[in-house]
Amino acid sequence: MKVNYFSIPEITVSYNDNVKASERFVVKCSEDASQIFAEAHKDCMEHHEEVNVLFLNRANRVIGISCVSKGGLDGTVVDIRIILQTALKANCSSVMLSHNHPSGSRKPSQADIAITQKLKDGCKAVGLLLLDHLIITGEGYMSFADEGLL
Repeated sequence: MKVNYFSIPEITVSYNDNVKASERFVVKCSEDASQIFAEAHKDCMEHHEEVNVLFLNRANRVIGISCVSKGGLDGTVVDIRIILQTALKANCSSVMLSHNHPSGSRKPSQADIAITQKLKDGCKAVGLLLLDHLIITGEGYMSFADEGLL
């Protein structure tokens, strides 16, 4: 059987890094992360749910942030494969997940707890660390790590 290699799609991976490592923001605690995530969620805070992910290097310096899901008033779909794909593409060491609750409640739902565990397991499988999952509201945040839920 002869294979025509010109009919097979080529897959390329690229990552553009235009910030020196020494100039990147360092996340030392959940409060640091909450400030970044609050800014990322400011346009949707009480309107609809969005999920954002911070990608960090070994020194907890922020490599980048990505919105991985936009949903409705009371939920959104999170595909951990997209998060892991981006994490591997960015060559990060760890990730932090966040989503907002338009209702203002900082209490995690069963779905929040389930996706956190699923992402934690996925990260472990590819050698990454899930540092935290924050629920962001207009009046504060809740950290899974601080609450012992990781």
